[in-house]
Amino acid sequence: MASGGVNFDDSYFLLGPSRASTFADSLDSAASRWSHTALAFPHERATYPELASRADDLARGLLALGVGAGEKVGVLIAQGVDYFALVFGIAKVGAVSVPINPRFKARELKHVISNSDMTALVASDNLLEMPDPLDMLEEALPSLASAMEPELHLAEAPLLRHIVIDGDSSRDWASDYVSMLEGGGSTPDELVLSRSASVAIRDTAIIMYTSGTTANPKGVMLPHEALVRHGFTIAETRFELTEDDRVWSALPLHHIGGMAFFFTCLAAGATYCHTANFDPGRSIEQLQDEGCTIAIPIFETIWLAVLNHPDFEQADFSKLRIIHLLGVAERLAQMQAVLPHAIQVSSYGATECSSFLSMGKVNESLEVRTTTGGHPIPGIHARVVVPDSSEDLPAGELGEIIYRGWSVFTGYYKDPEATAAAFDSEGWFHTGDLGTLDAEGRLTYVSRIKDMLKVGGENVAAAEVEGHLISHPAVLLAQVVGAPDARYAEVPAAFIQLAPGESATDEELTDYCLGSIATFKVPRYFRFVDDWPMSGTKIKKHVLRDQIAADLAEAGITEAPKLSSRDK
Repeated sequence: MASGGVNFDDSYFLLGPSRASTFADSLDSAASRWSHTALAFPHERATYPELASRADDLARGLLALGVGAGEKVGVLIAQGVDYFALVFGIAKVGAVSVPINPRFKARELKHVISNSDMTALVASDNLLEMPDPLDMLEEALPSLASAMEPELHLAEAPLLRHIVIDGDSSRDWASDYVSMLEGGGSTPDELVLSRSASVAIRDTAIIMYTSGTTANPKGVMLPHEALVRHGFTIAETRFELTEDDRVWSALPLHHIGGMAFFFTCLAAGATYCHTANFDPGRSIEQLQDEGCTIAIPIFETIWLAVLNHPDFEQADFSKLRIIHLLGVAERLAQMQAVLPHAIQVSSYGATECSSFLSMGKVNESLEVRTTTGGHPIPGIHARVVVPDSSEDLPAGELGEIIYRGWSVFTGYYKDPEATAAAFDSEGWFHTGDLGTLDAEGRLTYVSRIKDMLKVGGENVAAAEVEGHLISHPAVLLAQVVGAPDARYAEVPAAFIQLAPGESATDEELTDYCLGSIATFKVPRYFRFVDDWPMSGTKIKKHVLRDQIAADLAEAGITEAPKLSSRDK
């Protein structure tokens, strides 16, 4: 099939309808076929049957808690077997998972809980990125502290009825995780099966909150079919997975990549080896001990930490055959040379397309694999058009990337205006990203049109950071742009115009941000200005980007200073 003069891969249609399934059916099918390890974390593991059984236990517990079909359930627990079991348990009762970034602060946490309409939240009592989730919840939801029973009625989150805590649940408002599981013991299996059977493949399975161009994260609604088919397609057409493969990932489970690649393993019966909280030394040990054949660090910040670790020189990665990695072409070529036997492939993607829209192929040349994001995966069509239009551009010309297909999200939760703005009348999703398609149909991402930063893989909306900064009494105007960084690719830099008669320092504004917004959103550099480069009524941000880049280059600064011990 051709579109805009570019050929697309339609071999997806050969995969057949059996590849479209729900979360629950895909797990149960895998558990009936394979009895070996499905998940391997550093300190725990589970076979496919064990994972399915645990998901059933949690499904019964959720039913006993009163979770209804279509209701939203927040997930803020430690990364491990139960994270996946909970997501599948939620799916089995026809509810919708809402993973929460543990790096969120109270304001962001409140927004996701309230905006998602979650009726239940399952949280751990301690997380590396959020040492005291109970205190954070009480800060996010002030009326929680005065709640005297676990049946909640909160002004800040009217639909939230239960917060289930795995661990210390001594607060009056907390429900106990173990008690929830025990309460599900009397729930008949038939009720779980009935709920599961009522779920359609296009029903929303998960809502992933990702920062957009607005001040608050937006809820990306992904149907069951999107992630399940995406898993089968990557397994069959890119990784050629078998049940003997062991796939390593360090991507957080609240990110789409961390979740999506388990479905790739699920499709072939491969073992998903996850780091839990990333540590390069422990990752080297896990890659060796598990005999991993595929590594998915994705971000060069993660993989460079592995390659530069003192233990790497003595490590045996001989079983690795594929490494999935993003980065600039020169850096990708350098990293490929370190492990020449393991073929590196790159990609382009977003939460809105269930992780990756395009991915390179192992039989392509090094130049192609390092300079392009590969062909769109089968079943997904991509075009490059004149921005803010549907006019196709010739092969190789820079324009806006748009796409459609079964792995694309169905809309932003409770944001019809943003959804309508993102899709055109023919169902094409307009990304706001600039890129090219070559004559063979390979997609290459170049930069963002929308005002967005990507800090070490985390999406950061400049508008959100600006909105927080201008709430400081000394700040009149704030503009946030990306500054180049060797560790994170880019970090926020803030240009500040102070209010008349006011004063502020870098340290003061940094402290004002820390504890109020996630650390990765906090500006690492501040510049104080009296006037702005203008284009009519708009500030020319590209001039600010060039200025901060030039300042850092002149000073010989390539990496921003760390803000805290958890700035990893």
